[in-house]
Amino acid sequence: MTHLRLGVNIDHVATVRNARGGAYPDPLRAAQLAEEAGADGITAHLREDRRHISDADIEGLMEVLTVPLNFEMAATDEMQAIALRHRPHAVCIVPEKREERTTEGGLEVAREENRLAHFIAPLRDAGCRVSIFIAADRKQIEAAHRIGAEVIELHTGAYCDAHAEGRLDARDAELERLREMSAFAHSLGLEVHAGHGLTYDTVRPVAAFPEVRELNIGHFLVGEAIFLGLKPAIAEMRRLMDEARAGS
Repeated sequence: MTHLRLGVNIDHVATVRNARGGAYPDPLRAAQLAEEAGADGITAHLREDRRHISDADIEGLMEVLTVPLNFEMAATDEMQAIALRHRPHAVCIVPEKREERTTEGGLEVAREENRLAHFIAPLRDAGCRVSIFIAADRKQIEAAHRIGAEVIELHTGAYCDAHAEGRLDARDAELERLREMSAFAHSLGLEVHAGHGLTYDTVRPVAAFPEVRELNIGHFLVGEAIFLGLKPAIAEMRRLMDEARAGS
């Protein structure tokens, strides 16, 4: 089995910081602790409204990280210019609505193929690995492949929500859809990542998919850090992922 990478999303460390408007807790310190705890990369979403991660955070992360930065962003001219200035290891294009609390679904690629193909071309030319955050849907995966994305990240939110709400049939159906679409995307030559809403209770089945190369997890880990500390919270997620990958 290939090593399953863990990308730790530090957005909500910045959410707590911004609640008071000060400098603490520091997302850069969180990123460094995540590295020490076994994270293979750091994910940060610079939203258009700057509700959590700031431009200064991105600049700081580019300076201090020794693991790759996965820069989540909307497909806007402003965000493209920021990504081209910093040239992070990876850029993940996500849907974004000002009124949403969190990302509610995958990007609609099939209806915007031409625009997105032109949008990601300069990012690829600059050396960024381009990922598209999409639902586990064949049509969207095929469209992501056609526009030249190297990576897709499958939205696991519906699976996690169904589990949390006790809708076990829906949970199992969503999990099977994720399984099938992971295999399908892999067959097209796409690298498969997954994330959104994953917890200790839901990570194992997804981590066991052999086609999935990376999981990106954030809000749950920041929440668990309140009780356990950030490094132990991440280390436990790392342990569960590794056990699932090994089949134990």
